[in-house]
Amino acid sequence: MSMGKLVVIDHPLVQHKLTLLRDKNTGTSQFRALVQELATLLAYEATRDLTLEDATVETPVATAKTKVLSGKKLGIVPILRAGLGMVDGMMSLIPAAKVGHIGLYRDPETLSPVDYYCKLPPDVSERDMIIVDPMLATGGSAIAGIDVLKRAGCKNIKLVNLIAAPEGIEAVQKAHPDVDIFVAHVDECLNDHGYIVPGLGDAGDRLFGTK
Repeated sequence: MSMGKLVVIDHPLVQHKLTLLRDKNTGTSQFRALVQELATLLAYEATRDLTLEDATVETPVATAKTKVLSGKKLGIVPILRAGLGMVDGMMSLIPAAKVGHIGLYRDPETLSPVDYYCKLPPDVSERDMIIVDPMLATGGSAIAGIDVLKRAGCKNIKLVNLIAAPEGIEAVQKAHPDVDIFVAHVDECLNDHGYIVPGLGDAGDRLFGTK
């Protein structure tokens, strides 16, 4: 099986907004808005390979031969809870997508993911699914989320993150070499607590104003 691609989206708007997102002085409201905006920009790239079919429309001037999406079903699956912050931004581009939810938390001792909730669209196996989570750190949560979707019959899965650590990318590619990964930036490394360096702190806490 061929290795899934890693796409680092270095668009100037993405990099500018990511800088604001990292700033420890960025408040909850602005942080939440930036995550949504970044998710929209990443969704644009993650859906670049959607298939099209021919169409014809009447403009006010003449008949135009154009293109429309071929009707492929899409789904978005946030990893709870931080992934919720990316859903609205993704949906602004693909409003017809169905949304599932996978609840995972990272055991502070082992750093391994523990699942506690899963609710997916009934036709999930027929959809191209996009897993969203702001941070790809150890890769444990992403791998567990992809495992859940594959057990449900999904065959085409993408992973979209704002910031990733090299360790997380390597882990996901090793466990799921068929999954494409889209990120805004690849950071330096993980620290001893499994946090991305320099990262942006705890995305969930900054999104929802908790500690």
